[in-house]
Amino acid sequence: MYQINQAAQTYLKEKGYKRFSLKAVLFDMDGVLYDSMPNHARSWAMVMQSHGFNMTPEEAYLHEGRTGDDTINIISKRERKAVEPEERKKIYREKTEAFSSCPPVLPMHGSIELVRKVKDSKLFAMLVTGSGQPSLLDRLNHDFPDTFIRERMITSFDVKKGKPHPEPYLKALEKGGLKPFEALVVENAPLGVEAAHAAGLFTVAVNTGPLPDSVLLDAGADFLLPSITVLCHNWENIYKNLQTATCI
Repeated sequence: MYQINQAAQTYLKEKGYKRFSLKAVLFDMDGVLYDSMPNHARSWAMVMQSHGFNMTPEEAYLHEGRTGDDTINIISKRERKAVEPEERKKIYREKTEAFSSCPPVLPMHGSIELVRKVKDSKLFAMLVTGSGQPSLLDRLNHDFPDTFIRERMITSFDVKKGKPHPEPYLKALEKGGLKPFEALVVENAPLGVEAAHAAGLFTVAVNTGPLPDSVLLDAGADFLLPSITVLCHNWENIYKNLQTATCI
C-alpha cells in the first residue's frame, strides 16, 4: 500500500546493512505524541513579536524541533538584533509561560494506540524531543503509562546541539544501547527528519502540520505517511515488512 518494503530495501542498501533487527522506536513529541504545535506556534509568535521580532505562527513550524535557544538565536541574527544570554532565557521563559496558559493539548489521534502496539511488538519506546516544556513532559507517564521513563528520554536539557544536528538521536542510540538498524524514528518536523537522517536512522515522517510533503521528503524521510492514525492502522504491516526486509 505504501511501498514500505521498497523504502526498507533502499535504506539497507544505502547504509550497507543486511537487515533490520528492531528493538526500539524513537518518538518525537510535539506533533507526534501530542497535538501541541498550534499552541507552540501561537506562543512563539506572540512572545517574539512582543520583543520586537518579526515571527509568524507559520514560521514556528519551520523551527519545530530546535531548542528554544537556537530558535531565538536564528531569528535574532536574521533581524540583526543582538540578544544577550539573560534575555534569551527571559524570552524562552515567557514562551514557556505562554504555552502553559494555552488550552490543554490532547494526545495526537492514534498516538496512544500506536505506542501500545509498539510495546505489543516487544519493542521499547524512547522520546527524542527538542522541547523542554514541563507541562507536556510531566504528562507523559499519565498519558503513556510505564513507557517514557527518564532513562529513555532525550530532551533539550540533554543536548548541546539540537535538531537538525544529529546529536539528539545519536544520544538516544547511546542511551538505549542501540545500533541504527535496531531502531526507527517517527518524526513530523523537517528539522527532526534531518537530524534522524544524519544519525543514520530509518525515518518515518508523518505530516501532521501545514507543510507540504516535499519538505519532509527533501529533509531525508525514508517513508512518508499522512497521519499518526494511518501509521497506527498500518503498524503491523510496516513492522513485518521492516523485520523481513533484506538488502538485495
